[in-house]
Amino acid sequence: MAAAAATRLLRLAPRRLQGPPRACPFAALPLHPTPARLAATTSRWRRFCAATQASAPPPPPAAAAAAAASGEAVGEFRRRTRVADVKGGEDEGAAWVGKQLAVRGWVRTCRAQRTVTFVEVNDGSCLSNMQCVLTPDTEGYDQIDSITTGASVLVEGVIASSQGGKQKLELKVSKISVIGESDPTSFPIQKKRASREFLRTVAHLRPRTNTFGAVARVRNALAYATHKFFQDNGFVWVASPIITASDCEGAGEQFYVTTLISNSAEGGSLVKDIPSTKDGRVDWSQDFFCKPAFLTVSGQLNGETYATALSDVYTFGPTFRAENSNTSRHLAEFWVFFLLVCVPGKMIEPELAFADLNDDMACASSYLQYVVKYVLENCKEDMDFFNTWIEKGIIDRLNDVVEKNFVHLSYSDAIELLVGSKKKFEFPVKWGLDLQSEHERYITEVAFGGRPVIIRDYPKEIKAFYMRENDDGKTVAAMDLLVPRVGELIGGSQREERLDYLEARLDELNLNKDSYWWYLDLRRYGSVPHAGFGLGFERLVQFATGMDNIRDTIPFPRVPGSAEF
Repeated sequence: MAAAAATRLLRLAPRRLQGPPRACPFAALPLHPTPARLAATTSRWRRFCAATQASAPPPPPAAAAAAAASGEAVGEFRRRTRVADVKGGEDEGAAWVGKQLAVRGWVRTCRAQRTVTFVEVNDGSCLSNMQCVLTPDTEGYDQIDSITTGASVLVEGVIASSQGGKQKLELKVSKISVIGESDPTSFPIQKKRASREFLRTVAHLRPRTNTFGAVARVRNALAYATHKFFQDNGFVWVASPIITASDCEGAGEQFYVTTLISNSAEGGSLVKDIPSTKDGRVDWSQDFFCKPAFLTVSGQLNGETYATALSDVYTFGPTFRAENSNTSRHLAEFWVFFLLVCVPGKMIEPELAFADLNDDMACASSYLQYVVKYVLENCKEDMDFFNTWIEKGIIDRLNDVVEKNFVHLSYSDAIELLVGSKKKFEFPVKWGLDLQSEHERYITEVAFGGRPVIIRDYPKEIKAFYMRENDDGKTVAAMDLLVPRVGELIGGSQREERLDYLEARLDELNLNKDSYWWYLDLRRYGSVPHAGFGLGFERLVQFATGMDNIRDTIPFPRVPGSAEF
């Protein structure tokens, strides 16, 4: 009988799918509830989550009739009006006076007076709160004891000009509903200022503060501007793998990915249970990938494979580095985009695309100026906040990046400049040593008065194996872009496209060529000159916001000794 019932269902299934076309691609399945049950079960959802304006137009009669007849229609998705939509216009919301509005957000403060109560509500769309004015006649006023800091609420009313001096608009509330209560005795974020060290211990709640809400919005704007810049310039986004068997930087600062350490026992496997070879080494042949595997430190090598096929590509995703650097400039997990730039060179070979170090520097400069300008133009309220409370003068500093020409300087000239400065640095200055943050900041902040500086042609001993060797045999075609306050923001190079040079460099550094067989193949089959750079995204956010510690630029920082949240 079960088989017969199944046969009947299969026979009826096509008929259930017949009927008038559905406007929404996410139309409900055949077992959707009846219209009456649908209205009853979704009324509360619509109350809290539907479009915000109370005067939303009803659907056309024909569409409503068709939906009622089928019983399977899904409501149209509508963009919700948020506080930023009201306050963010050129008139600062003057056109909204007299209009109805519903605000959904979280209570920042609640001030009760004899005849009126002021509730500040923030929905995360902007720095500004919506001041909501309640009276004892307001529907839901009996819930006033539950309207505490941190509680989520739905507030409905009419926009009016504010009588106070701190805001131009306020919401005269006709109805308020508490969606989620917040215990005022235990909620860790109160009106008083909290240290950023403390807020890292409650990273799940710190986005509700002015500072971290602003950081999140600027970070979002920088990410959007990053994609827009490269998409508008013809680049193709490529997703690079998170798990890799290659060490891009050759520094060995990688996290292992393994299934040899079982989670079946508390604390993982005993050392004696990890399979090993006769000489006592880990037997990687029994691991998931049958060889050592790591979390990637860079998407560059994989990006190069697509650059040699699609010309201009970029990656934007998480990378990981097991570097025990517990400083304000380092994270164990960070988001990086790497650009493999292949633009037409000044050679008559139209089937190939070329990019040298000069192309690389030009792209890096244009990119940085673009994203900084985008943030200044689209995050004005948040940037004013950073300029007032985080770093005074940050807007002027960022405007300098947009408006001033970048300085180009060779590594040798930079060393000569630092030695000639007679300044006592903590780290020594000598040709052949890498520049430290204090050196980089001196160059851009003091020597060149706040202008961004690009330093090129570094000693090959301090740079990665894949960088193209210059004709002098001592330096490579590498560049670092330095900015005030941060130091190095972008690092890039022209990649070594010559097979014999690349193989010799791998041998020189005792790197296993078998691990890079596919990377070497790119030099065997249609090799082209190409270049690229890498930018730590969190460091860019730090530069744009003025935040002192890079741990405050990422939602959930990963640093030595901490993997909370």
